[in-house]
Amino acid sequence: MARSNGGITGVSNKASFGKNKVTSKTSTGTITTQPGTTLTQVLVVAGGGSGGTSYGGGGGAGGLRCVVVPVCGNTAYTATIGGGAAAKGPESNANGNQGSTSSFAGNITISSAGGGGGAAQSAPTHSGGSGGGSTYNASAGAGNTPPVSPPQGNPGGSSVTATSYASGGGGGAGATGGGASHPAGNPSPGVGLGGAGGAGIDVSSIYGNFGPTCSVFAGGGGGGGGGHNPGPGVVQPFNPGPGGAGGGGASAGNHPSTATAGTANTGGGGGGGNNGTDLSAAGGSGRVIVKELNKASGVWNLRSQFAARKSSTWPNRTSEMDYLVVAGGGGGGADIGGGAGAGGLRASGPYIASPARGSTLNVGLGNYSIVVGAGGAAATIAGSRTNGANGTASSIIGLDATILSAGGGKGGSRPPGSNTNATAGGSGGGGGGDCGPAGAGNTPPVSPAQGNAGAANEGGGGGAGAAGNAKPGGSDPRSGGHGGNGLANTILGPSTTYAGGGGAASSAHPDYGADTPSAPGGGGIGRGGSDPGPAGGAGGTNLGGGGGAGPNGCGSKDGGAGGSGIVIVRVPSEFALTGSPTPARTLSTHPGGDKIAKFTASGTLTVGEA
Repeated sequence: MARSNGGITGVSNKASFGKNKVTSKTSTGTITTQPGTTLTQVLVVAGGGSGGTSYGGGGGAGGLRCVVVPVCGNTAYTATIGGGAAAKGPESNANGNQGSTSSFAGNITISSAGGGGGAAQSAPTHSGGSGGGSTYNASAGAGNTPPVSPPQGNPGGSSVTATSYASGGGGGAGATGGGASHPAGNPSPGVGLGGAGGAGIDVSSIYGNFGPTCSVFAGGGGGGGGGHNPGPGVVQPFNPGPGGAGGGGASAGNHPSTATAGTANTGGGGGGGNNGTDLSAAGGSGRVIVKELNKASGVWNLRSQFAARKSSTWPNRTSEMDYLVVAGGGGGGADIGGGAGAGGLRASGPYIASPARGSTLNVGLGNYSIVVGAGGAAATIAGSRTNGANGTASSIIGLDATILSAGGGKGGSRPPGSNTNATAGGSGGGGGGDCGPAGAGNTPPVSPAQGNAGAANEGGGGGAGAAGNAKPGGSDPRSGGHGGNGLANTILGPSTTYAGGGGAASSAHPDYGADTPSAPGGGGIGRGGSDPGPAGGAGGTNLGGGGGAGPNGCGSKDGGAGGSGIVIVRVPSEFALTGSPTPARTLSTHPGGDKIAKFTASGTLTVGEA
């Protein structure tokens, strides 16, 4: 008897070949799937609620749902983006408005409810995706309304007594709104602290970074603070509640300040108002993000396999790979020079703080080119101060993107001129003496930023975590500007700081100043004018540190070379990593099972089956 599956046993494979493409919508419209996509992972964030007026409660965050949704290939689906609730007032004791629903209409429709408005005195709050915060005589709004599983949000926070009127924060997707409180030493009646908005949820590990909150969405609005009336002519401090992480707005402070709105396209709740302006703040609008999945289950029959190979949709096993890519630091300036900029730093995964966290890289089985940038040459007196150089770029090429970090900018030398000035780079170089200009950071621009600018006139080089510092004032002798701090990263396990800016030299007397200490992350030491003085300190090897600047003493006036870069990658345990050349790479396995490869020089990374 003939078999319809060609003799292969097993269930028919319902495969999705979505290539992990991610699309973010911040206004209502359609998203068209790729031809091979049958499954998506959809994030739906509704609009946040607005706060209440007059010591009002914080607005609740819009509901947040992250659900796998079946779809058909090459089909347009509607994503509806809910608006944030409008602010209330000027109006005494007015509760906030509810945010609007967001939805994605795939083969099933996923909806998230708008956040509840914050309460006001004798004016009840609203329930919603997350609930609004309470006041002393109006209870907090419930979250996860209407109920779904997993929950789309949390309730608002509690208030304190009528003698201080402080209100609760709005609920967030990740936590209940904070309760109002009386600070130590101020029992009721006294000063009331508004409750903090409930925290949102970080979805960057699934979708990468979007928006100013780096994919942390749906934080609650802060609750209004308050206090009893101590008598005529006495100003009672008004202690606002902070917004929750994920776009929640803070409540108002003393009159005439106003509350902060929820951040647009985060679903954040708006802050509660005070009893002077009687104004609350609006909620933030929502967002929909769709990730088209690469996913398969079961067994293909031969006909399906042949058709998939013929149409180039047969899946190559892929993995999301986390990375740290640090470029070489720039060379330090000479003769009261500026510190050099650190090499650009780009990284993904939970190993770096979210403001600097980029999207993961998709890789399949095979070979990948790794480039590790060298540190830039220092400016020297023998080279007429013009031979300083930027560091060189580091990079890794994935299936759908290239991660490239730019070399750090060189430090400026004295006197200023077109060939001696500081340059832009991953982080910018600091300006040399006699008012030399600084170099810009994050050049070419990427998001999140790979570095920061240097500072002018004996200024420090920029670092991955902060801009270079200007030379300090005060009594002589003093140092030049400190290099900007680098950033800590735990991709290897222990925390290591990379990409610190180089320190500047100083023209301060006597002895032309003091040494400028190394910035965290391998920034080179900027030299004072000790007689005979050494050259500027080199940037840290394989840290991407900027070189330190040379002084104007009777010893060496040369700058220090930039530090070389590094590339580190990390994949799940079901994959194996090898690489070449052997001296350039180190392989390890994290105690949790992840495979790690560290490259201190350029080479080739091979991703295989474990």
